[in-house]
Amino acid sequence: MNNKVHVKTGDTVMVINGKYRGAKGKVMQVSPSEGKVIVEGVNIVSKHVKPRKMGEAGGIIKAESALYADKVQLVCPKCGRPTRVGHKIDSKGNKVRVCKKSDCLAEF
Repeated sequence: MNNKVHVKTGDTVMVINGKYRGAKGKVMQVSPSEGKVIVEGVNIVSKHVKPRKMGEAGGIIKAESALYADKVQLVCPKCGRPTRVGHKIDSKGNKVRVCKKSDCLAEF
């Protein structure tokens, strides 16, 4: 099984299909083994929490749930559009990600 994910923690992504299609958010957590990501403000679920300590409140809380990484696309910081990610070697010999839009080609 392929354990690579095309996004990293802290990237801005856009959801490209499903209930939250078109929503933008920041990647909070990446799980390459499951192929899932948690995006801030997307896929909100209600969790029932039981009080664990004396005096702690229980109840229903809202939290972000994981999405499949295939459902999100990286947003280019230069052109602001969702894009596929390309890779190239820069002049210093470092591998960098690039925007695949033909009129942009920004490095990030």
